[in-house]
Amino acid sequence: MLYDTHAHLDSPDFAGELPQLIERAQAAGISRIISVGTDLESSRRAVALSEQFPCLFAAVGWHPSDAMRAPEDIKPALGALAQRPKVVAIGEIGLDYYRLPSKKAGVETTRGDDEVYKAKQKQVFLQQLELAAELGLNCVVHQRDSFEDTLEMLKKFTGRVRTVFHCFSSPAADLQRVLALGSIVSFTGILTFKNAQTVRDSLLAAPLGQFMLETDCPFLAPMPYRGKRCEPSYLAETANVAAQVKGIALEELGRVTCATAEAFFIKLR
Repeated sequence: MLYDTHAHLDSPDFAGELPQLIERAQAAGISRIISVGTDLESSRRAVALSEQFPCLFAAVGWHPSDAMRAPEDIKPALGALAQRPKVVAIGEIGLDYYRLPSKKAGVETTRGDDEVYKAKQKQVFLQQLELAAELGLNCVVHQRDSFEDTLEMLKKFTGRVRTVFHCFSSPAADLQRVLALGSIVSFTGILTFKNAQTVRDSLLAAPLGQFMLETDCPFLAPMPYRGKRCEPSYLAETANVAAQVKGIALEELGRVTCATAEAFFIKLR
């Protein structure tokens, strides 16, 4: 038994195919899937899907890459969604400096444009962390090229909100800093890529009970599906590699990662 703790099942890539996709996932031993929102509309779709399929749950949140579109106060609308019975977390939220305005080709920008962009991301991130603390939910965190700023913001919520750094691909030294905050990590199909030894080294350093597995589908399909559309059933490929890296049986890996997910996503039952 495995849980896919991070999927985007509201993606157009899966339109008209969800019953078959879920059937394939269950046949592969994936018994729980969390569909994760990236803005208000995506979060609403994730909640609706969770209420349609018994094995689906939802996380609701506003992704940092879309922060400039977010309203000044996103807490009321997001908070209403977050209180639905099958919503298990706030996410995905965080900071992403990979596509700063100054990096866009053919667009005239200044350093000030980048700072406005970062400030808006931090505002949206902070509001959602506050909401999670108010509602007693944990958070699914996205960070890209923003590790130090992300850690700095999370330190203010130590003891109030736990987070999972999803799609973790950083070195083991960064893993230790995440775990020191009381946070955990989650690994995707990147773990199976030939050029991803750094990710496998981080998994090796991650104690049992401190990491989960995910697909992030429709992205990041594991080997041998790399480059194709990913789906929850492919989590089995990632789990096989993870078990090999940890030197434990696949059944034990499934038991531990599912227990970790149930402890983190407190409504995941």
